[in-house]
Amino acid sequence: MGEAVELTVGERTVRLSNPGKVYFPESGFTKLDVARYYLTVGDGILRALRDRPTTMERYPDGIGGESFFQKRAPKNTPDWIPTGRIRFPSGRYADEICPTEVAGVLWAANLGCLTFHPWPVRRGDLDHPDELRIDLDPQPGTDFADAVRVARELRGLLEELGLRGWPKTSGGRGVHVFVPIAPEWTFTGVRRAAIAIAREMERRMPEQVTSAWWKEERGEKIFVDYNQTARDRTIASAYSVRPRPGAPVSAPLRWDELPDAHPGDFDLASMPVRYAEEGDVHADMEGQAFRLDAVLELAERDERDHGLGDMPYPPDHPKMPGEPLRVQPSRARRKPADAASDAPEA
Repeated sequence: MGEAVELTVGERTVRLSNPGKVYFPESGFTKLDVARYYLTVGDGILRALRDRPTTMERYPDGIGGESFFQKRAPKNTPDWIPTGRIRFPSGRYADEICPTEVAGVLWAANLGCLTFHPWPVRRGDLDHPDELRIDLDPQPGTDFADAVRVARELRGLLEELGLRGWPKTSGGRGVHVFVPIAPEWTFTGVRRAAIAIAREMERRMPEQVTSAWWKEERGEKIFVDYNQTARDRTIASAYSVRPRPGAPVSAPLRWDELPDAHPGDFDLASMPVRYAEEGDVHADMEGQAFRLDAVLELAERDERDHGLGDMPYPPDHPKMPGEPLRVQPSRARRKPADAASDAPEA
C-alpha cells in the first residue's frame, strides 16, 4: 500500500499512512485519492464544517470493511484542531472535533473518515442551531426525481416565509436544503419549525409528500424528515464522500441546476473538475442569517386551528413534554397484552 506520504496544507503538513489502500474497490479509488479530493474542495468543505462539532464516519479499510461513527475526538487529535463539548439527549457529553482548517479535514481523512456529519451549531454556542436543515427522503417507490419536484415546491414555500434555501444532493437518492438562521432558537424551536414546514408541504402536495414518522404510514411519497433537526441528529456535509460504490459525494447545487441533476453526476473524480470551474456554489450562505418568526407563526396556527401539536421523537430520545404516544399505530391498535412486548421503532 506504499510508504506514507506528506501533504502540505497551508502552513501544516499532514502525514498520510498507507496512501495506496483501496477504499472503493469498484472504481479503484484509494485513500490518497480521498485525501487529494478533500484538498481540492478544501475551502468548500471547510465552509460547511468550520467551528461545528463533527462526527466522523470512518471506514479504515474502505467501504468493504468495518465502519463506525466516531463522536468523541480521538486521543491523538492534534492540539490545533479545537473541540466542542456537545450534550446528547441522554445528558451525557462528548468532545467532538470542530475543524477550523483544511488540514483538519485531511487529518480526519487519514483516519479513514469518508463522510463528515457536522452539528447545526458552532462551538461558540452549542445549544442554538444556526442552520435549519430540511431532509427530503424518498421512500420505497420514489426516487431522486420525485425529491427534486418536492424541493422545487419547497423553495417557493421558503420564499413565502421569508427564507432562502440552498439545495444539495444527499449523495444518495435524497435532497437536502439548508437554510442559515439566526442562532436565537433552541433545538426544540428549530424542530418545531421543521415540523410546520413538513406539514405545509404535505398540504400542498398530498400525493407526493408525507410528514408521517412511522414508515407504515408514509406510502410511496417523499418524507420530510423533521427529526433531522432534533438534538444529536446530523446530515452529511456538503462535499462529503459517501460510502457507496462509485464514491458519490454530497454535491451543493444552484436551484436552476437541480432539475437536470442526477446523484451519479457527482463523485470523487467529477467534483474536483466542477469545483475548479464553479468554485463553491454555496459560498454565499456565509454571513446569511434568516429568522424563523413566520415559520413559528405557521406552527402556532397549526396548533390553534388544527389541533396539530408535537410529533414523535427518535426512539433514543427521552420522552418530551407534549409528545404524542411513541408507538407504531398498528401496534397501538393491538390489545395492550399483545403490544407490551414490542419495542417501538421508527
